[in-house]
Amino acid sequence: MDQIWRQRPEITHRKRERPIMATSYEYDAAHRGTWHLHDQGRFVFTMSGVLRVMTPIGMWTLGPQRGLWIAPRLGHEWIATSAVCMHSVSFEPEASPWPESACHAVRVSPLLRELVAALVEDREHDPESRHALITPLLLSEMRASREASGGGLPLPLDRRLRQICDFLLAAPANGDSLAIWGERVGASERTLARRFKDETGLTFGHWRQQLRIVEAVSKLAQGVRVAEIAAELGYANSSAFISMFRKTMGEPPQRYLKSEPR
Repeated sequence: MDQIWRQRPEITHRKRERPIMATSYEYDAAHRGTWHLHDQGRFVFTMSGVLRVMTPIGMWTLGPQRGLWIAPRLGHEWIATSAVCMHSVSFEPEASPWPESACHAVRVSPLLRELVAALVEDREHDPESRHALITPLLLSEMRASREASGGGLPLPLDRRLRQICDFLLAAPANGDSLAIWGERVGASERTLARRFKDETGLTFGHWRQQLRIVEAVSKLAQGVRVAEIAAELGYANSSAFISMFRKTMGEPPQRYLKSEPR
């Protein structure tokens, strides 16, 4: 994976014709949206396939039922880890459903999906009266959405922690202890553990487990078998991997990409 926090974003600035606008896109597997930012807030989710979104502060893997709010002027890039059909909704600042600047993932309800689909259709056919009816309900549904567990990975700012994260992003099966990493980056195990918790909200062990979830979702989207994923991510057997995945994502990996919003 790229060291995304070292990239300089391209700024996309264009006042929209409406304060809330929705667009639909289709991309082949491995298609990448280059590093950029928008003045508007963005809400993105997939109707099919898996999308990985990367920012300087975190990385999210969006599969079924999960959408991501991207704060205004936050640099980001994305990659389709499988063929993707996705929606993107832009919000001018005065129309934002969430005033805070942080990114966060939410569960996408059937109603939210249909409201966004209706906005996409409206953009093509331009019925102003229906747009005016849809947008208040869309904002209400977004604000009422529950945050989605799993699929997100916070990234630290500390230089030493980033060295560790750089390596693990490229080799998620690595099982070296934090004490071993401390010897490599010149810090005590205790200091690294405290900094990891302070900067990501997770223990080192939990962060590494979350990384493996992110990798597993991407590999599932690419059609890799569960047994092969378990082995690549360092699990002793498929059962241990499936148990971890179910505990974090709420369902076994075999069913995850087939899930319908509910």
